[in-house]
Amino acid sequence: MQHTAIVTGANQGIGAATAKALAAQGVQVLITFLRFAPAPDPSVPEEYFTAREAGADAVVAAITEAGGKAHAIEVDLTETTAPALLFDTAERLFGPVDVLVNNASGWVQDTFLATDTDQFGRVLKAVTPQTFDAQFAVDARAGALLIAEFARRHLARGGNWGRIVSLTSGGPNGFPSEVSYGAAKAAIDNFTMSAAAELGPHGVTANVVNPGVTDTGWVNDAVRAQHKVGTPEDVADVIAFLCSPAAKRVTGNIIRLH
Repeated sequence: MQHTAIVTGANQGIGAATAKALAAQGVQVLITFLRFAPAPDPSVPEEYFTAREAGADAVVAAITEAGGKAHAIEVDLTETTAPALLFDTAERLFGPVDVLVNNASGWVQDTFLATDTDQFGRVLKAVTPQTFDAQFAVDARAGALLIAEFARRHLARGGNWGRIVSLTSGGPNGFPSEVSYGAAKAAIDNFTMSAAAELGPHGVTANVVNPGVTDTGWVNDAVRAQHKVGTPEDVADVIAFLCSPAAKRVTGNIIRLH
């Protein structure tokens, strides 16, 4: 049986690497992306901004040239109609979706402190309704609604095999200088653990991956001096395993990479 995946935020970074890794396993992949220009930050390499503003044509081309199947769709995940649109599109192109990777993020750094830069010189904002909404709308609400759409369709067709993987960061003790981001990720952690418990009897595993510091273009020299930095491919390998038949007994875990 050929599986079909939706991978969100897959025009660059971990999402792009994951889409390629899944396709290499024979999974048909619907890639979602949203082009936007992040706020200027002189401490962040220019390649980060270039990647965020790019489409997903290069990712689709790489998968196709390697013999895989992929399609990209630009969609704003904050729109409540997005989940149905994505699943309808994937079903029309490839068939029922049985793999969901919640990777997209509305990442913005914010803080409770009266400071405008973090320890690595990156621009910080104060916590505001705007910084809260930017992250909770994508990382928490969109992820939850995508899981809900996955579950509804899976149960309606009597599915007996499925994989859900969500990406997280920070942890239960907070995420200083990225406080709304950490809180939104804590929410998707909880949604995913609930999915593991509720959908397990229907053949679905659900896990969370915390990739640690990963160079998706944003890592500057100050970050590199203090952290072990991984690659998107490092993370994608783990996600691809979790989405494979070999991971049938791995569920309800938050897996932290180092």
